[in-house]
Amino acid sequence: MSKPTKHYRAWRIRYVDEHGVRQSEVFPDHKQAVFELKQRELEVEERRRGLRPGPPLEKTFADLATYWKENRVPQKRSGHHDKSIIERHLEPSFGPLKLRAIGIADIDKFSVERQHLDPKTLCNLLSLLGSMLRVAVDLGWLERVPRIRKPRVRIFNADFSYLRTDDEIRRLLEAARQQGEDVYVLYATAILTGMRAGELAALLWEDVDFERRLICVQRSFDGPTKSSDVRYAPLLDALYPVLRDWRLRHPGRLVFTNRDGRMLLSSSRVFQEVLHRVLEAAKLPNIQRKGKARRYIVFHDLRHTFASHWVLRGGCLYKLRSILGHKTVQMTQRYAHLQPTAFREDYARFPDLTVGPGVVVSIARQAEKMANGT
Repeated sequence: MSKPTKHYRAWRIRYVDEHGVRQSEVFPDHKQAVFELKQRELEVEERRRGLRPGPPLEKTFADLATYWKENRVPQKRSGHHDKSIIERHLEPSFGPLKLRAIGIADIDKFSVERQHLDPKTLCNLLSLLGSMLRVAVDLGWLERVPRIRKPRVRIFNADFSYLRTDDEIRRLLEAARQQGEDVYVLYATAILTGMRAGELAALLWEDVDFERRLICVQRSFDGPTKSSDVRYAPLLDALYPVLRDWRLRHPGRLVFTNRDGRMLLSSSRVFQEVLHRVLEAAKLPNIQRKGKARRYIVFHDLRHTFASHWVLRGGCLYKLRSILGHKTVQMTQRYAHLQPTAFREDYARFPDLTVGPGVVVSIARQAEKMANGT
């Protein structure tokens, strides 16, 4: 076996690969050079015997980005988000680098340079990077994925926006009716089912079962629902007559359409500009959050309104999870603090323990008696 040789202030190793080609690498210290030389010679021998696949192809991150945009982006509902992240963040940082050269230091540098971003946003960037590198391994372009450290992110935040009282809901729906019956029915359905904008836009009358009192939620703007699952929302008493009446006056296949009778889009005015007018008419003003003025609610907050009032009225969290289509119970748990009876049975949990000005604790007296043997 050959030995490392001195190379300026470093150490060079030389070996012959399985194709008979001489290779050379430089390492900063002798101990590492000895270790790496043994590893290279072992790998060469294993490849000669067919026990190890050949070295990965010489591909750059730019090659991987192109592959992802051509083959993965078209398959994903959020493909446009992937494309934006790749072009705005990942390619500028990793594009020219060879995949096998991307290490922990490069990824840490990427994270440090984006400390100004929200932790959830940075976590999304790193998650996509990890997914792409794992595909590179599957393609034979990379041997292993370097460890990626992500910032800690809260799974959910209890500080969400919603219509907080029955009066606010009534005011919003009355203002919505002034904009048109179609607006009123759409907003009422959002508030009383928790369905997302895309799910409402793609809802067909055949999905609404008046007899069984169920609404089947199985598609969105451009395909399946966010979770790709089929779920059911109950047709509540408050919504039943509204949809019954709307069914008679709005024939066709789609429950909600634009003025041309076509499917609503994510950019449709009813989800943004119309809601802004409704909020103003309902006298629900802008609010200050994190130093910025924002609308009292956005359309997606009607989903939060349904979930919040479901829990406020003593509804079951397990059923709510099924209605909303949450993949994890943590997502539904964000509403748990609103449940008025959550701790009612626990208020008298320590009847003999009293802590006041004199710190009177009956348990302590009992312990003292036991210590004295009385």
